[in-house]
Amino acid sequence: MNSSARSSAGSVVNGGISFWYADDGLPKGREPLTGDASADVVIVGGGYTGLWTAYYLKQAAPFLRVTVLEQKFCGYGASGRNGGWLYNGVAGRDRYAARHGREAAVRLQKAMNETVAEVVAVTRAEGIDADLHQGGVLEVATTPAQLARLRAFHEHELSYGETDRELYGARATRERIQVADAVGSTWTPHGARLHPVKLVKGLAAAVEALGVVIHESTPVTEIRPKHAVTPYGTVRAPYVLRCTEGFTANLKGQRRTWLPMNSSMIATAPLTDEQWETVGWTGLETLGDMAHAYMYAQRTADGRIALGGRGVPYRFGSRTDNDGRTQQTTIDALRDILVRCFPSLAGLAIEHAWSGVLGVPRDWCATVTLDRSTGLGWAGGYVGSGVATTNLAARTLRDLVQLDSGQAGRTDLTELPWVNHKVRKWEPEPFRWLGVHGMYATYRAADQRERLHPSTTSSPLARIADRVAGRH
Repeated sequence: MNSSARSSAGSVVNGGISFWYADDGLPKGREPLTGDASADVVIVGGGYTGLWTAYYLKQAAPFLRVTVLEQKFCGYGASGRNGGWLYNGVAGRDRYAARHGREAAVRLQKAMNETVAEVVAVTRAEGIDADLHQGGVLEVATTPAQLARLRAFHEHELSYGETDRELYGARATRERIQVADAVGSTWTPHGARLHPVKLVKGLAAAVEALGVVIHESTPVTEIRPKHAVTPYGTVRAPYVLRCTEGFTANLKGQRRTWLPMNSSMIATAPLTDEQWETVGWTGLETLGDMAHAYMYAQRTADGRIALGGRGVPYRFGSRTDNDGRTQQTTIDALRDILVRCFPSLAGLAIEHAWSGVLGVPRDWCATVTLDRSTGLGWAGGYVGSGVATTNLAARTLRDLVQLDSGQAGRTDLTELPWVNHKVRKWEPEPFRWLGVHGMYATYRAADQRERLHPSTTSSPLARIADRVAGRH
C-alpha cells in the first residue's frame, strides 16, 4: 500500500481504495479501448451492475457481442468498497406499493429474497471464492425508540411476505451477539457476508470467459443513442446500458440524476479468540442497527470487524473522490460506534479506513429502465443496498433487452414495479449540498436525543429529516 495513504494518526491506512483491495490486491488491469468499435450491447461501468448484466446477457444469448467500458478498473467504485452485505433490501418498496399496489411490491420483495440465493448459486457454479457465509442479517435496537421502530419494521417486513423472519428480545439477542445495551433484534435468513473485491474479481473473470470484451482505463464522457463516447474512440451499439451508480454525475447531462452519497468504513485489526468471546457473533450475521444514521458491519473471514456509516455524506457539486480517502472526524465517529457497540474492544486498533459513493435518486427508489425508442437503458439508485440488488437489476435489464430485440417475451422480471420508473432530478447547488448535509446532521441529532432522553417515540427531528430527504 502506498505510504501516502497512511493517516496522520499513525497506523491507520486511509484510502487506497478500500481495505478489501489492501487484503486481496489490486487487479492487473485490462487494456483500454484503442479506437472506434461496435457491439450489440455496450455496457458503461464495470461494477456489479455492469458485470452481472454482461454475464446474464451472454448466458442467455452467447452470440451477442457485449463490450464493457470501465473508467478505472472493474470494482473501482462501490462494488469494491461496500460493506459486503448480500441481503434482500430494496430501495423504494413502500413507494412502489403506494403507486402500483401492495401485490406488485410483494412480488418485488420476493424477487429480492430469491436474488440472495441466486448470487450464492452463481458464485458456487463459477467457482468464485468470495468468503461468502449465509448467516442472515441481524438488526439490533439499543434504545426504547429504536426498539419501537424495530418492532414496527419487523411487522412491516412480515406484511411483505417474509414469513421466515424472527424477532428476538434482549436475552435472545445477547445469545447471538454481545452488543452493549441491546434490547431487541430482528433477523432474516435472506442475507450473507461476503468479500466485495473477491466477488467482483471473480465475476469479471467469469464474464471474460464467456467472451465479453472489457476495456478498463476507458472513461465514457457521453452517452447518446447507439453511442458510448470515450477519449479513445466511440463504441456504437443498438443498446447502450448505463451502469454507473454513484459515478453517474460525471457523465454529460447527468449531474443531477443521482446524488453521489458518500459512505465510509473502518476495518479493525484481527480480534483475538478472547476478544471474540466477549463479542460473540458466532453466527457471522451481517449486523445493522435501528439508528436514524444507521451503521452496518460484518465479521470478516480473517477475524476483523468492518463497520460503516455515512460520515461526510456529500461533496459539493456531486464531486466524487479518487482513492477512497476519508476524514479523520469520520474515522473517529465510526470508532465511537464500534466502541459503543462493543466496549470491550476500546483498545482495538483501527487498521484501515476508506469511503465510496452510492447512487441516490431524488425519491430514493432503485430503478431499471430501457427506453425502447432509443435503446438507452440504465439501472441503479440502490441507496446502499446494491450488493444483491445489482443482480436482480442485471437480470431485469437482460430480459428488457431480449424483449425489445424480439429474442424473448415478457417475463416476471419485466413486470416488476421498478421497471421504467421515472424520477425527477435533484435540486441545483447550493440547495443540494445544504439539504443533504442538513438532513444527516438532523438524523445524528435525533439519534443523540434518543440516547440522552429515552422514550418509545422517535425524535421529531427524524421526521423533519425524512421530509427533507423526500423519503416519505
